Amino acid sequence: MSEPQPALEGTAISNSRPAIQVAATAFVVLFCIVGLALWGLPFYYDFMVQQFGWTRAQVTSGNALSKLVVGPVFGFIAGWIIDRFGPRRVMMVGILLAGAALVGLGWVSTLGMFYFFYFLNALGYVCGGPLPNQVLLSRWFDKARGKAMGMAYLGIGVGGATVPWMSHVLVQHFGWQAALRWLGLLIVAASLPLAFLVPEAAPLADRQREMERPQELKDAFGSGAFYLLTLGSMCSIAAVSGTQQNLKLLLSLDRHYTQGEAAQVLSLVLASSIVGRLLMGWLADRFSKKFVMLFTYVLVAAGIPLLFLGHTSLSRSVSAAVFGVGLGGDYMIIPLMAAEIFGVRILGRLLGVILTAGGVAEAVSPWLTGHLRDVTGSYSLSCVLLVAVAVLGAAAVLGLPEQKRVA
Repeated sequence: MSEPQPALEGTAISNSRPAIQVAATAFVVLFCIVGLALWGLPFYYDFMVQQFGWTRAQVTSGNALSKLVVGPVFGFIAGWIIDRFGPRRVMMVGILLAGAALVGLGWVSTLGMFYFFYFLNALGYVCGGPLPNQVLLSRWFDKARGKAMGMAYLGIGVGGATVPWMSHVLVQHFGWQAALRWLGLLIVAASLPLAFLVPEAAPLADRQREMERPQELKDAFGSGAFYLLTLGSMCSIAAVSGTQQNLKLLLSLDRHYTQGEAAQVLSLVLASSIVGRLLMGWLADRFSKKFVMLFTYVLVAAGIPLLFLGHTSLSRSVSAAVFGVGLGGDYMIIPLMAAEIFGVRILGRLLGVILTAGGVAEAVSPWLTGHLRDVTGSYSLSCVLLVAVAVLGAAAVLGLPEQKRVA
């Protein structure tokens, strides 16, 4: 298919029709792959525990086992393919895999099949989620990169805020298994046509800049900034995922909230993440990305304690809002910081490694959080551990450089 003239360096979204198409496609794909397929699944965990007799550790371990396999094996490969051939084809494969995974999870009744379809879901996330969308947006936008990333990442917040209510209605009318199948079909129908049509040419300004000042992959992997960025992202993602994937279990099974009340809390968290994405994107275009990243991680650490330990309606709402704002900026700030330090030429491969490491943290943390709850009978120890990990991530960010490196 023909490639339209790409946006020039610093072009705002409103100044380029292809750039609008790129941002809109990223919004919808992230809405589906992350908002519905990733953040939507924890809504169904308590149904699986009650119907099949599985433990909290077992229902959260599907995410853990799948990403521990998929991330290390496919993360860097997907990044290399994206750098070499562009993100569009990889994104389309990811959409199909994510949709098939949810349809399959709507039929399972054994742990073996549960793990198999969660494996497909993780593979869909690697191929169709943040990795290809981050590279696509970073290639099309430079000075307005934070704004573009923030607007596209609204899809995660909108999808995450919508899916509890969408799932609640579908479960009431069709049952929880049919609800999962409907979500899988919706993912493919809504996002696949847009991914097929999206232009993926790198902006001319980026191409010229990288030709004039090439950057070697070994330089990036040999720098301390790369390892600090990886450690910081792993810690914050662990804190976010450990909290988010156990929240419905806490509210429904421990606090005895109704399905509607639990959906309200989950929706508040992810609705607040919309504010976080807009705010962090706006701040990242105007201030040091290092300190925007630090601010994001501090919000995550501050929001966790009252979510687990608070018992009043006010504490629940405040903690959900604070945590949600931090969650909104968490995943988005990582590619912005990576592009700021290392440029965009090898961004796919770098993010393939960083997101693989983050995927390991995202996999282990929910399982460990659920396991500690099963062993101790409460989430208190899990809460302390999650806060400590979030603080460690903030400490790693302090060691990152503030200025963009001159290649």
